[in-house]
Amino acid sequence: MKSIIFEIMGEPVAQGRPRAGKTFSGQTVLYDPLKSRDFKQYVKLVASQHAPKELIKDPIYLFIDVYRPTPKALQTKPKQALIESGELRPITKPDVDNYVKGVKDGLNKVIWHDDSQVIELTVRKFYSLSPRVVVCIKY
Repeated sequence: MKSIIFEIMGEPVAQGRPRAGKTFSGQTVLYDPLKSRDFKQYVKLVASQHAPKELIKDPIYLFIDVYRPTPKALQTKPKQALIESGELRPITKPDVDNYVKGVKDGLNKVIWHDDSQVIELTVRKFYSLSPRVVVCIKY
């Protein structure tokens, strides 16, 4: 089984709700919020540096670890020890599935053909002083 592992440095961005707007001709269009769109482009850029020669066609096992910034209130020594041991983890919004949407959309046509190839998904949220997303793809 082959694997690809890489880190997306910076604060993770959850996929935002689609926004609606009007064109000059009056048609309604849906679009991604700017922050979500920029994050997907950043994911594509980082992933392209680790992309295989050909897009993956096989079933994919996807593992994503989301490291959110540690809030100021938790940056005390006792709390930091709990964070490092994995006992204190984020249980606040955004949901893990919203983080995954942005990452999976960013990997389409860069690593694999379509995210429907993902047959198993593991996502975990952590606190960290260096926010990032760690992606591991096995196929």
